[in-house]
Amino acid sequence: MKTWAANVFVAMYCVSNIPGKIWCAAAKRYHGRIVRSEVAAGRAIIPSNINHPESEPMIIGRNFLVKVNANIGNSAVTSSIEEEVEKLVWSTRWGADTVMDLSTGRYIHETREWILRNSPVPIGTVPIYQALEKVNGIAENLNWEIFRDTLLEQAEQGVDYFTIHAGVLLRYVPMTAKRLTGIVSRGGSIMAKWCLSHHKENFLFERFREICQICAAYDVSLSLGDGLRPGSIQDANDEAQFAELHTLGELTKIAWEYDVQVMIEGPGHVPMQMIRRNMTEELEHCHEAPFYTLGPLTTDIAPGYDHFTSGIGAAMIGWFGCAMLCYVTPKEHLGLPNKEDVKQGLITYKIAAHAADLAKGHPGAQIRDNAMSKARFEFRWEDQFNLALDPHTARAYHDETLPQESGKVAHFCSHVWAKILLNEDLSGSA
Repeated sequence: MKTWAANVFVAMYCVSNIPGKIWCAAAKRYHGRIVRSEVAAGRAIIPSNINHPESEPMIIGRNFLVKVNANIGNSAVTSSIEEEVEKLVWSTRWGADTVMDLSTGRYIHETREWILRNSPVPIGTVPIYQALEKVNGIAENLNWEIFRDTLLEQAEQGVDYFTIHAGVLLRYVPMTAKRLTGIVSRGGSIMAKWCLSHHKENFLFERFREICQICAAYDVSLSLGDGLRPGSIQDANDEAQFAELHTLGELTKIAWEYDVQVMIEGPGHVPMQMIRRNMTEELEHCHEAPFYTLGPLTTDIAPGYDHFTSGIGAAMIGWFGCAMLCYVTPKEHLGLPNKEDVKQGLITYKIAAHAADLAKGHPGAQIRDNAMSKARFEFRWEDQFNLALDPHTARAYHDETLPQESGKVAHFCSHVWAKILLNEDLSGSA
């Protein structure tokens, strides 16, 4: 169906057998035929711009390991280029599979260039953010020509996937009037304001085929943005959200006509009992294209702990079939994350993704758990530290109790007593 995507992976997979060359993470656990068929069917994507040779291609799809994205980027009041590159390196250290540069401040082009040239993982952007800066933040002054030039600029730099809010249609905007929290997506609100100001249809929707042509020329994947996602659990699964989702499904089929790879963005804020429907609706109306969600947050009462409230939802929707999870940090709704916030968000989401992989029974997903359990049972502390998602914290907590080197072979009483009793029982039964 999408021969271009399939052929791209064939080339990647063949080259991956050359040491030090391009590789695909999925090839480590899945036969190349499975990977090729999933990409060709549109159920998986491999974001890899032809101008981003520093990136190691990886696969995003519900039949593969759940991936995690980290957001970085400067603002008008904080962060320098050096700090953003440091955040990139820090994010990949803690397991980010992709990184989105959401810069909105000064030197957006230069910041993105440094991020791309230093990134071993796919980089995504929201081009409307930079386009808005070009018109001094006045949404009404945006137009197709400015946006097209921004797309070309970013594609030529090497951006691997674009978030495009083409599903925010003029007729959907009034549906949000009865919401508790209206439109909370920045990209969604920009396009909604443009539509209402001009009383015209979203130019991203009107020019979507031209967007696809640009993406096809540079091998840029599309992440179709959910500009009408719910910003509170009260608004979850409402008319506006699902109307936009259905439109994203229509746009997916158009993108496939141009051999452009597509994933679908999802919410947001959704209580636990309503999460599964988001996955089933996406699979049905978006033709099984990979789903990429922000959380979702399962409650709205815990600012400062939204990496937890969203990690719960992320684990659930990952289990139900979500392909990639966008992390949420402790600073969500409160401020811009620092390095420690980035780490906490990523560790939380790596746990959620791994829990989902275990629940789905992915081949090899439990190997690390079993190795950790065996090391724990045998009191091999160094192995436990090395197998941990966060070796530094595991070691630090252990050393608070037993800082000396002899503590690395210590047996804590509860563990030892249980082991002694079990061994005695087994000996008596023999």
